[in-house]
Amino acid sequence: MTSTHANGASGRHRADISEPLAAELWATAHALADAARAAILPHFRALGLDAENKDASGFDPVTIADRAAEVAMREVLAQRRPADGILGEELGTTTGTSGLTWVLDPIDGTRSFLSGTPTWGVLIALSDDSGPRLGIVDQPFTGERFCGGLGRADYVGPLGTRVLGTRGTTDLAKAILFTTFPEIGTPADRIAFEKVKAQAQLTRYGTDCYAYALLAAGHIDLVIEAGLFPYDVGGPIAVIEAAGGIITNWEGGPAHGGGRVLAAANASLHAKALALLNG
Repeated sequence: MTSTHANGASGRHRADISEPLAAELWATAHALADAARAAILPHFRALGLDAENKDASGFDPVTIADRAAEVAMREVLAQRRPADGILGEELGTTTGTSGLTWVLDPIDGTRSFLSGTPTWGVLIALSDDSGPRLGIVDQPFTGERFCGGLGRADYVGPLGTRVLGTRGTTDLAKAILFTTFPEIGTPADRIAFEKVKAQAQLTRYGTDCYAYALLAAGHIDLVIEAGLFPYDVGGPIAVIEAAGGIITNWEGGPAHGGGRVLAAANASLHAKALALLNG
């Protein structure tokens, strides 16, 4: 296992958060994840579940479960942290006054959700101007919760409670690579991705946010994606950095704005994959 440094993978300056405030923020984050679970699970694998398409030129589905989960999480924040901002995939932005913003993706992987596969998840992050400070990747159906930031990096689920830690793989020829879509990003993005794929030991597709959780838990080595939004990566960034990994954009800069993202188990492997993406 590797370890992350206090300022995160990119060396961002981060304001101190006291232990009492960190405890309060984590309690709120878990309350959000619990509320989302309760809103989503009655709809998963329900016969006749319908979806609306948000993309006139493609297929970007949203279901009643997506919206119900975000509404439930916003109700929690209205009660517990009304001064914080909110950036949610389905209901947009609510401006806050505290300098902290909750970044919410109620169901990351709605296509998987519709298909009945348990690789979707609830993504929760708390960000300040430097990026995510804490994050959760939660899989309600399997009962798994991956948490990272503000002094913790842990998993709780059917396997019990475990400390998260990324793998030490530094050889691309021994690396396991994940991405969601084989046709990643633009044609140029696909060509760049194929350079990394050609050197990796194994490449798998279609796991949505669950791939980032597997990286933080030490099961895989790389995740490469494109076309992401801030709510797609906020939670994973915090979890992966807390577990000792590194996650940036394809230029090596901060990834919390979305776009093209490279997550790696360690800095050495990240540098090799980044060089291929830009070579």
